[in-house]
Amino acid sequence: MEMKPLGRTGIMVSDLCLGTMTFGTQTSEADAHQQMDMALEAGINFVDAAEMYPVNPISKETVGRTEEILGNWNAANSARRDSYVLATKHSGAGFSHARDGAPISGQTIPEAIEGSLRRLQTDCIDLYQFHWPNRGSYMFRQNWSYAPTGHNTDEVVDNMQECLEALQAEVDRGTIRAFGLSNESAWGTARWLRLAEETGGPRVASVQNEYSLLCRLYDTDMAELSMHEDVGLLAFSPLAAGFLTGKYQDGAVPEGSRMSLVPEMGGRKYERVFGAVAAYLEIAARHGLDPTHMALAWCRSRPFMMSAIFGATTVSQLEHILAGADLDLSKDVLAEISAAHKAHPMPY
Repeated sequence: MEMKPLGRTGIMVSDLCLGTMTFGTQTSEADAHQQMDMALEAGINFVDAAEMYPVNPISKETVGRTEEILGNWNAANSARRDSYVLATKHSGAGFSHARDGAPISGQTIPEAIEGSLRRLQTDCIDLYQFHWPNRGSYMFRQNWSYAPTGHNTDEVVDNMQECLEALQAEVDRGTIRAFGLSNESAWGTARWLRLAEETGGPRVASVQNEYSLLCRLYDTDMAELSMHEDVGLLAFSPLAAGFLTGKYQDGAVPEGSRMSLVPEMGGRKYERVFGAVAAYLEIAARHGLDPTHMALAWCRSRPFMMSAIFGATTVSQLEHILAGADLDLSKDVLAEISAAHKAHPMPY
C-alpha cells in the first residue's frame, strides 16, 4: 500500500481508503467490524465516514449509525485507534436530519464535532470535512445546469472566515487535526486556502470529490490546484457506484446491490453509461485484468490522487478489492484508457 501525504499536515495516509457509507444499512455491524480488521491488516490506515451515514437509503432512523458502528469498534479496539486516520464530515445545509438543515457556521461546527466524537467514541477526528459548500455545488450531476449565481461574495467569504475561526478553536482544543472539503470547486478551494494564509486558520488538506473513469470533472482546474497547492484528491465513487465492475451490464440488477435500492443511481444511470463501461471492460479483458482492480489502479495512478475511497457492502467484496491493491497499470493499458475516455466523455 502506497502512503501519501495528507496535504501539508504531516499525516500520511494509504492510497486506498475504506468507505463506510453502507455501515448500518447494507452492511451489518459485525461485517463492518470485520472490514475494519481486514483493512487495517492489509495496510489501509484511512477510514472515511460522515455524520449523515449510512445511505441506501438515508433515513431519520439511521442517521449517525455509521459513526456509532465505528465508535463501537473503537471502544473494543482502543489500543488500535492511533493506528489509523479517521475522517468524517459536517452535513451542512440541505440535510434536514441534522440541525434542521442549518448551514455550516461557527455555531454548528462545535455542535457537529461533539456529536461525531460522541458517536465515534474517540477524543479526536483526524480529518474533519465539510460535506457540501453552503453556496451549493456542481457535483452529483448538477454540473449540467450549474450557474454560480445567487450568492453575495462578501457574505460567502465572511462565512468562510467564521468557519475557519471555529475550526481553529477545535484544533486548539484538540478535537480535530486537519480540515478538508468535499464537493468543492476550484474557486472555493482557492478561497479557503487564501483565507487560511491570511488569517492563520487551518489550511485545506484535501478535497473529497467524485472521480472515476466515468466521472472526470476533476481533471482540469481542480487537478492543477491540487498539484500546486498540495491539496490531494480524496476520490469517492472510484468504481462509479459499481458500474465499472460490470455487474449492471445487459440489464442486470443484482439483489441487494445499490441499483436495487436506488434505481437511478443518484443520476448516474443513462444509456451512454453502459457503452462507456463496455469499453473499459473490453480493455480489462484484453489485458487479463479484473475491471474492479483496473479502475482502482487507474485512480491511484493519477498525479493529484491522495486516496481512493472504495465501499465494500460485503466482506467478500473487500477481499476482492484487497486482492488487487498492488496493481500497477502498463503504459499500453493507460493509453487505451485515454482513448476510451475520448470516445466516451462525460457519460453521465
